[in-house]
Amino acid sequence: MTTGHVFIAVSLDGFIARRDGDIDWLENQGGENEDHGFAEMMASVDGLIMGRATFQKVLSLGEWIYEKPVIVMSQSLTQSDVPDHLRGRVRLSSSTPKALLDELNAEDWSRAYVDGGRLIQSFLSEGLIEDLWLTRIPILIGDGLPLFGPIPHDINLEHLDTKSFPSGLVSSKYRIVRST
Repeated sequence: MTTGHVFIAVSLDGFIARRDGDIDWLENQGGENEDHGFAEMMASVDGLIMGRATFQKVLSLGEWIYEKPVIVMSQSLTQSDVPDHLRGRVRLSSSTPKALLDELNAEDWSRAYVDGGRLIQSFLSEGLIEDLWLTRIPILIGDGLPLFGPIPHDINLEHLDTKSFPSGLVSSKYRIVRST
């Protein structure tokens, strides 16, 4: 079965973006020569699954940084919303999280990077995330879009590793503990 994996930055007070989706507070965070694990994460996955809002935010940032396939989960986007230069590299899906992972399993994906606040929440609620790699940014923004929201039940985590960086960023990995 294809598994979901999270790699995301959060403010110290738990937000992934401002209320309007702006991530300006992430600029100039982290040392220029610090590798916070992004290359390692990308090397470990077959591709990315991202939500509509995340896709639109990434498009607004300029250069497309993803070499691996990207699937955008959306009920509202159409193929005309995918820029010409990304056709064949980005596809849209209106499937449920479970159905999408089943489709990807049939395509021989073993690991998918799941990105986007609401999307991560839905994958977590359905028990489709294997691990979380969270990088805490040393800033308080006071209000914004939270990484975590309501969940149907407690989700136990096992701490795997924490690294701190000279810039003040702290990256922690957790594995979801499944009930037996």
